[in-house]
Amino acid sequence: MTARGRDEEHRVASPLELLFDLCFVVAIAQAGSQLVHAVAEGHAGEGILNYAMIFFAIWWAWMNFSWFASAYDNDDVLYRVVTLVQIAGVLVLAAGVSKAFASHDFLVVWLGYAIMRFAMIAQWLRVARSTEGAERTMALRYAGGVLLCQVGWLGLLLAPEAGRPWVFLVVAVAELSVPVFAEKDFTTSWHPHHISERYGLFTIIVLGETIAAATVAVKSAVDEHDALGELLPIAAGGLLIVFSAWWIYFVVPIHGHLRSNGQAFLWGYGHYLIFASAAAIGAGLEVAVEQTVGTAHISALSASAAVTLPTALYFLAVWALHSRHFKVGIAQQLVLPTTALLVILCTFLGDWAVLAAGIVSALAVAVGVVMTTRMVTREAAGGSARSA
Repeated sequence: MTARGRDEEHRVASPLELLFDLCFVVAIAQAGSQLVHAVAEGHAGEGILNYAMIFFAIWWAWMNFSWFASAYDNDDVLYRVVTLVQIAGVLVLAAGVSKAFASHDFLVVWLGYAIMRFAMIAQWLRVARSTEGAERTMALRYAGGVLLCQVGWLGLLLAPEAGRPWVFLVVAVAELSVPVFAEKDFTTSWHPHHISERYGLFTIIVLGETIAAATVAVKSAVDEHDALGELLPIAAGGLLIVFSAWWIYFVVPIHGHLRSNGQAFLWGYGHYLIFASAAAIGAGLEVAVEQTVGTAHISALSASAAVTLPTALYFLAVWALHSRHFKVGIAQQLVLPTTALLVILCTFLGDWAVLAAGIVSALAVAVGVVMTTRMVTREAAGGSARSA
């Protein structure tokens, strides 16, 4: 198994990678569904903690595969089989999500994660067998680091319940450190355009899951409670939020910014917040629907916050990882942070909170388009004047 070239032209996501993403979203949907139940029952703190832990396992396994595939996808039979094993692992993990939330039983989640991670170890050992020198050392560091971390995750099964969040924190930091340590002497030949496309496609899939979850919630509420009029503001606001979230993420190509491991690691790691908040928006919309029809045991303020807070986090994360690198001037830089603040303030608007947040999000897109258009027009006018 040898590395692919970083300057390879027309590098795009493969059909196997697309299948991989779709199966991972099954696990995300399960985590989101359990988050809805926890928040709707008034256990938001516990639900958010469990969601963060489960989502880390899903995201980290997805991310490790994506970067590995960008560098070493040779698409042979063994590579395909090992990748399908990883897909099986995330489906096992998804099957254990409800028990992890309900009774803090992480056995099935741990088993699903272990299947994915041991498959990843096998891929790295293939690289080590096919290479030599610094590259072989890098591959062995990856394999060893992943193995040690997987042993560490046993703490979620063996530690007292009160100590499990600390186990998660320690081992999660160790997981995040593995790529930094493994690649300190040799950098894998990941492809900037391929990586940015993979992240973009996964963002689209997560936003699509958000729309699907909200649609099912609205349909169920309409069928069971005949509350279409009360739900229209939530449906319209949610749609505006998702459309704006897509627009803001894809307004500029990011692959040109990914020039080094330092930049790429920060960008890739930061997507935990983007993916998790995007999925949480869908969960929040479900909570808002349930509260409106009286099936959620929380206040209207809490239900509104379930939508506005992840929306604000999404905008801030996209600004920090994407937009700020392409904004010119303080006015452009302040658009998304200001939008996030205004979305949070929408929390206090009661039944109209979600619609107001959607309108604010759409206005942020409009303001950004107008500012960009004016800047391009001024630059074109300046260029014409200089040429004259």
